[in-house]
Amino acid sequence: MNQAVEKIITQALRTPLKDRAVIAERLISSLDPATDLDVEIAWQEEIHRRVTEVDKGVVNCIPWEVVQQRLRRNAVATD
Repeated sequence: MNQAVEKIITQALRTPLKDRAVIAERLISSLDPATDLDVEIAWQEEIHRRVTEVDKGVVNCIPWEVVQQRLRRNAVATD
């Protein structure tokens, strides 16, 4: 990796989480220019709806560690 790329990555990692999500989305979408605009708009609306629900406390979030435990427990039960 060249120095310019390293500098960009370092700066991006110092930005707030929401800004990093925007940066990541823009970079990823630039890799696939043939995206369906209607689908993209629908996803953005869904993401906005879910973030708003979390911010308002409408939904209860489950910590990732708890989700991992449940997944592991379910995987063992199906083996």
